[in-house]
Amino acid sequence: MDPLIQSLVSLRWQDIVDILLNSYILFRLYVLFRGTNVIRMVIAIAMLWILERMAMSMGLIVTSWAMQGIIAAAALIIIIVFRNEIAGVLQARSLRSFFWGIPQRQIQTPIEIIVESVYELARHKLGALIVLPLKKGIESVVHGGIPWQGKLSREMLLSIFWHGTPVHDGATIIQGDQIVEVAAILPLSKSNDLPSHFGTRHRAAFGLAEKTDALVIVVSEERGEVTVFKDGAIINIEDSIDLDRMLREHAGTVHATKGARHQTMELGLAAMICLVSITSIWFSFARGFETFITMEVPVEFMNKGPKMELLATSASSVTLQLSGSGSLIRSVRPDQVKVKLDLANAAAGSNHIAIARDSIVLPPGIHLKQVEPQILKVNLDMLDQKKLPIQPDWSGKLPAGLILQDARVTPDLVKVTGGSLALKDIQTIYTEKIPLENITTDGKISVGLMLLPSYLKLDDESQNHVEVTYKIARKPPPSDDDAAK
Repeated sequence: MDPLIQSLVSLRWQDIVDILLNSYILFRLYVLFRGTNVIRMVIAIAMLWILERMAMSMGLIVTSWAMQGIIAAAALIIIIVFRNEIAGVLQARSLRSFFWGIPQRQIQTPIEIIVESVYELARHKLGALIVLPLKKGIESVVHGGIPWQGKLSREMLLSIFWHGTPVHDGATIIQGDQIVEVAAILPLSKSNDLPSHFGTRHRAAFGLAEKTDALVIVVSEERGEVTVFKDGAIINIEDSIDLDRMLREHAGTVHATKGARHQTMELGLAAMICLVSITSIWFSFARGFETFITMEVPVEFMNKGPKMELLATSASSVTLQLSGSGSLIRSVRPDQVKVKLDLANAAAGSNHIAIARDSIVLPPGIHLKQVEPQILKVNLDMLDQKKLPIQPDWSGKLPAGLILQDARVTPDLVKVTGGSLALKDIQTIYTEKIPLENITTDGKISVGLMLLPSYLKLDDESQNHVEVTYKIARKPPPSDDDAAK
């Protein structure tokens, strides 16, 4: 649970846009292909992918490998086997419908107008083919139609199917109270069980009823009979009352109301599933392609007391091991990673401060795996000043027969600034080492000062060098008493 919470907290706005954009694309694909065999195959592949991820998480290597192969093969099968259906959906859509809008289902179809028009056509023995799409879309199997977008009326239907009209041979598609398409071409059934007197209209109606849940009405041009095709079934209509009952059962107001509610619930559930699916895929990819990097980052010390001075630390930088997706890791810049230690609660003297996770600033999507060292030793002290004498630091020996008679330092005192605890134990400031081997006569030498510990500072930096004036004398010859001894 902790990695999940950490991933959620570290989400960038780019990640949210990425998830929402791909969720919307997946939802639009569902809207475009719903009701087709393509969407059923895609759902099956999605279920296989979920099982493959479960197998991978359980360590079932062979099962996971086999499912990956099946998924790849299934994706190829969809493209090859259903290429015509995919092309039909894409060709039947306008550019706007790809990105926006949801096809409306059959709503409040004026049943009386259809019944009256159908039996008027039957009386005149005018062949007719009328399609009422219901739950599933028909765009993938219906081709060649002419957009109409006219309000449904008895006169309109009669004029469409009247002999000599250029569009009377095709199918008319009715949605709600609108005639949306005329002269549409339906898929012909290949069934051998159809009655011998069925013509092309009947075979086209049966072919559409086999592939979709649309309700198709056929008026026979030769016999003036009315036949309804629904879900692969052939229903002979006896009279207008029978047709009215059939239409109200499948395409009436009650069905439309339920269908609208069902569509809203269906699309809402589909949108939620798309969002959850893309989010899961995003997290899967984010964790699956985790990359590690090691960075050395300087430590910034924050909130030390106004009179406190940072005298020394055990380390001025720390080594961080970071993880994240490959693209994010490659984009990390050194200035985006910071280590900030809070010294607000530190006291004068030696402090051991742990480097906590909240002390480290990381870019979104980057996770901390390890920090070294985990604890820093920090020395703090109150600033103070003290005047200290300067002592030359002689090294080696003078040549034989010579002695150092006198030595003076100019200036002989310096004011030193540093921590009060350190200055308390310091009584003298020494110069750099002065070798005696090459000194044979009186002289003067400029030499630097050794400030230890290193955090001690001179109040006047120009005094970092002093002059040492020295006098050399020869040793007196030994007396007779000394010789006798």
